[in-house]
Amino acid sequence: MRMGKHFCPIVLMVLGLVVEANSQASRVPGVDWMHLASPEQAGWSGKKLNGIRDYLEEIGSTSAMIVQHGVVVAAWGDVAHKSNLHSCRKSLLNSLIGIAVAEGKINLDDTLEKLGIDDKKPSLTEVEKQATVRDLLEARSGVYHPTVYETKGMAEQRPPRGSHAPGTFWYYNNWDFNTLGYIYEKATGTKIFDAFYQEIAQPIGMQDFKPHDGHYFTGSDTRFPAYPFDMSARDFARFALLYLHDGRWNNSQVVPEDWVKASTQPYSDTESGGYGYLWWTGDSASGRPQRMPFPKGSFWAEGHLGQYAVVVPSLDLIIVNRLDGEMSKREIHKRQISRLVQMVVEAAPAN
Repeated sequence: MRMGKHFCPIVLMVLGLVVEANSQASRVPGVDWMHLASPEQAGWSGKKLNGIRDYLEEIGSTSAMIVQHGVVVAAWGDVAHKSNLHSCRKSLLNSLIGIAVAEGKINLDDTLEKLGIDDKKPSLTEVEKQATVRDLLEARSGVYHPTVYETKGMAEQRPPRGSHAPGTFWYYNNWDFNTLGYIYEKATGTKIFDAFYQEIAQPIGMQDFKPHDGHYFTGSDTRFPAYPFDMSARDFARFALLYLHDGRWNNSQVVPEDWVKASTQPYSDTESGGYGYLWWTGDSASGRPQRMPFPKGSFWAEGHLGQYAVVVPSLDLIIVNRLDGEMSKREIHKRQISRLVQMVVEAAPAN
C-alpha cells in the first residue's frame, strides 16, 4: 500500500503500546513497539512532522518510521510489510561477522590466499589474494573480479583488474561483500539466514523475519552468491536500535560493543561522509565535509531504491525509510534521504 496524505503522523498500520511523553530514558521494544501518545508533548513539532509526511509522499516512500529513545514517534505506511532490503543486507551480515570474530572463527587479518579463496576464470592473481578479510569489510580489497547483484552504476564504476593494490583504494564492491558471505558460512558452518534468525532476529524480538525471507542470488561469472533479505520496516528499526545501543538488547550483549564501534567509524571518504565495516558513516575518514551531509556521528545501512536505517546517536534517534520496488517504480536518491534526515532533526525536541 502506498502512503497517502490522509495518513496522520502517528497512525500506524500495525498498532502497539502507547506511552506518555514524559520519559527520556532509552527503551527497547517488547513484543511490539511502544508509541508516543503525543509527539507534541514530547517536544516534537507537529507541523514539521506533517511536512515530513508530505515529503515522504513526494519522494515515493512506501513506509517510514521515526524512533527516539526506543519509542516510535511517527510511522507511515505498512511497517509490517516485508520487502527487499537490497544492499542493507551487508550491514546485517556485519553483525554475524562481528559475533564470529569474537568467537575466534574469523580473523580479520587472514588473507584470501590463507583462506583458500579463488574465483572463476579469470582467477585471482597472487596480488589480489593478499587482500584481507578486513580489506573486504572496508570495500578496499582491490579485487575487481566480475560479480553478481550489482547496480548498473556499480558495474560501470568498477576499476580495471590490478589497478589498485589491496587496502589502498575504496570502491563499493559487491565482490567483496558477496565473498564475505561465503567466508562467514565456511567459517561457521551455518547459512546466513539461519544464523541471522538465531543470533539476531530472535534475541531482539523481530516480529516478522523468518529464515525463508532470505535467498541466494547466483551468476555464471563468480562462485560467490549475493544474499538478499526481505524485511519489514519495524524489524529493520529493531536492528538499527541494536546498533544505536552498541550491540546491547536489554541486559544482553548480542553483538560485541567494540565491534559495533569499529564498524561504524569511517576508514574511507564517500560523497555522504565515510564508510566503515559494511556501514556508511556521516563522518569522513579525512575530516573533510562531503556533498551530501548527514549528522555528525551518524551511521546507516543503505540499499538500492531507497532502503535506509539512519542512526543518529547524539539524538538517540533512528530514521527508517523503505521503498518496495514491487509496489513502486520510483527510486529515492541519497540526497533526498539527507534532506529527510535534516527535516527529522529539525522537527525533534531541542536538546
